[in-house]
Amino acid sequence: MNDLEFEKPLAEIEGKAEELRALARKNEGMDVTKEAAALDKKAADLLRDLYKNLDPWRKCQVARHPDRPHCKDYIDALFTEFTALAGDRNFAEDHAIMGGLARFDDQPVVVIGQEKGSDTKTRIERNFGMARPEGYRKAIRLMDLADRFRLPVVTLVDTPGAYPGKGAEERGQSEAIARSTEKCLQIGVPLISVVIGEGGSGGAVALAPANRVAMLEHSIYSVITPEGCASILWKDAERMREAAMALRLTAQDLLKLGVVDRIIPEPLGGAQRRRDDAIQAVGKAIGEALKDLSGRKPADLVRERREKFLAMGTKGLAA
Repeated sequence: MNDLEFEKPLAEIEGKAEELRALARKNEGMDVTKEAAALDKKAADLLRDLYKNLDPWRKCQVARHPDRPHCKDYIDALFTEFTALAGDRNFAEDHAIMGGLARFDDQPVVVIGQEKGSDTKTRIERNFGMARPEGYRKAIRLMDLADRFRLPVVTLVDTPGAYPGKGAEERGQSEAIARSTEKCLQIGVPLISVVIGEGGSGGAVALAPANRVAMLEHSIYSVITPEGCASILWKDAERMREAAMALRLTAQDLLKLGVVDRIIPEPLGGAQRRRDDAIQAVGKAIGEALKDLSGRKPADLVRERREKFLAMGTKGLAA
């Protein structure tokens, strides 16, 4: 596993326990059970202390952890009969956004999400989860399809932001994001969004104006990255810790502000330590949201979604 900077003391203890066990495997007469158990307990206690009260910057690090489950992992584990649909029917296929038809607990749905990739090759192919305009136009096409056939939509948000390259801007990046956001607010079917890692800027908002918005416990959701915020406000990207605190980007702050509806608990140490447990927790939250929204009239779903987002800003952290 890739260890974060603040997890290095924990990695050292876990490494020592594994070294002892490796020695015991080579020497049959050596019994290290007691010593290894003591190190395991020390590591478990330290892990609990580290994750008890993570500050916003450490939550950013956990949300970006390369070993966290990504969109493809959730689709593979939670959805069956997934049929990927490609292209925006205008310019190209964008691999940063994946989506298509699938079944969730045997219910037909449309699932759309941002995929960062899991190794160097796939990260380059997926552009690190940063979509271009054609990616958002593909999402619009899929949401239109869902609306036409009365299929609920599930979106999985995990992106540092939309791709800021010259070509993307030339092809109408901001317009594509705005149209995708608009489409989320217009469709007359249940729309459920889960922030599974980074919810960065307009690139995340384009898929997230949903009837139910959930966040994993250590995910983040903000208008800009802490590094970008620090660069603009103080001309110093190294003040990202201060920016992370000011942005109120954690799931806990956003629940207080009324931006999200639910926090999905993560296993101790983050979703990257027990991936299957985290994926099942997300699946449970999606299932409950679908059950809650089933049977609603299209007009009611649209009105509820609209009123919910118009009301944002009426709740404050001091309230």
